[in-house]
Amino acid sequence: MSSWTRWHGPAMARFWGFCWLVVGFWRAALACPTSCKCTASRIWCNDPSPGIVAFPRLEPNSADPENITEIFIANQKRLEIINEDDVEAYVGLKNLTIVDSGLKFVAYKAFLKNSNLQHINFTRNKLTSLSRKHFRHLDLSELILVGNPFTCSCDIMWIKTLQETKSSPETQDLYCLNESSKNIPLANLQIPNCGLPSANLAAPNLTVEEGKSITLSCIVAGDPLPNMYWDVGNLVSKHMNETSHTQGSLRITNISSDDSGKQISCVAENLVGEDQDSVNLTVHFAPTITFLESPTSDHHWCIPFTVKGNPKPALQWFYNGAILNESKYICTKIHVTNHTEYHGCLQLDNPTHMNNGDYTLIAKNEYGKDERQISAHFMGWPGIDDGANPNYPDVLYEDWTATNDLGDAMNKSYEIPTTIVPGKTSQERLSVYAVVVIASVVGFCLLVMLFLLKLARHSKFGMKEGSGIYNDWFLRLKNSNRYMILQIKTEQ
Repeated sequence: MSSWTRWHGPAMARFWGFCWLVVGFWRAALACPTSCKCTASRIWCNDPSPGIVAFPRLEPNSADPENITEIFIANQKRLEIINEDDVEAYVGLKNLTIVDSGLKFVAYKAFLKNSNLQHINFTRNKLTSLSRKHFRHLDLSELILVGNPFTCSCDIMWIKTLQETKSSPETQDLYCLNESSKNIPLANLQIPNCGLPSANLAAPNLTVEEGKSITLSCIVAGDPLPNMYWDVGNLVSKHMNETSHTQGSLRITNISSDDSGKQISCVAENLVGEDQDSVNLTVHFAPTITFLESPTSDHHWCIPFTVKGNPKPALQWFYNGAILNESKYICTKIHVTNHTEYHGCLQLDNPTHMNNGDYTLIAKNEYGKDERQISAHFMGWPGIDDGANPNYPDVLYEDWTATNDLGDAMNKSYEIPTTIVPGKTSQERLSVYAVVVIASVVGFCLLVMLFLLKLARHSKFGMKEGSGIYNDWFLRLKNSNRYMILQIKTEQ
């Protein structure tokens, strides 16, 4: 029994966990190429024997290659080529190092799908040429190329330009071999007819009304002759372009308001590098209120809204159909501006029942206007049950207009006529009147009794405490059950 417990309790769970761990390492070892070691996030190949002849690839049943962030290769003399599809599976790759190896050629599209690459180190390989097309789409923070036998040509002038324009003060000690097989410092390299291109974008008025059309033109120059293309980003409006060797045009039709603020660029590119000229598109359009919601309570009450328009729309609020004069207690606040979109709220400081009602927002500029309405309920009338949709008597609002701000509302007194007090039935009114009458009668009787007692004590009436008149009156008053009628009998 003890043996069964030992092998079917926590000890058994640990045993199976260890087994799965061993199996996992075994599978990873099977998936990892010879002369390499692999983990879930790293591949390193530094064993020269037997070495690798191609870029390392994980087997299909291995760990997900998307999780690989670093590949380190060293002392692999037979590794000469990186093909277009060798690195594409490692989309999460950030660091690539190939040093002291036989690398001679890198395909133009080898890193097309590796947009996360930040560090590349190709130190001491056999590279004689390297095109900037390999790296033009990457945001590299480091590219190390020291120790390669580059051939002095226009193909590597981009490396010199990169070294001259990089922000880091540290530069690499790079050389190239001229026609006499002499090492020339890359910083001193001069190649005739090999320079950066230029681009010049000409546009008429870049401020255009929504729905209109516009044409842009661009002229490029350079030697070697550059290629020209348009970079329109995520332009929504319909567009088409025509290009030749040195010039091109871009036609944008039925321009959308969503493209206001978008950047349009004309790009010229050759072996040495690229140049671009850019303009920003401004679209004018009528305002649109895209969002208006019921009041929310935070530090202040807020009626939130979002308005689009260019030029910036003028905003006007109406309360129950009348202009709302803003003050320090009720005012419009714009919290976020995003190009032609404005997010804000009508801010109310401690609103009361007097601020309940319909609020209308009107946004207007020279191209048109838009309006939307929202019903706001902040609190019920004092003494009245506050329901979800209260129906207050019209007389409560007969003196209230939208020109009153919150300060006036708080300093002004309002009278509620008793004839319109809700919730009081005729039976309740009758009960009130009965109580008032009874209380008045009782009070009157008490006053009369006190007055008569005072008279009885005075001798001028000829009544003494032991007299028959006094005794008769006192006994009758004491034994009477009714205080509404008093009788005094006197003896002859």
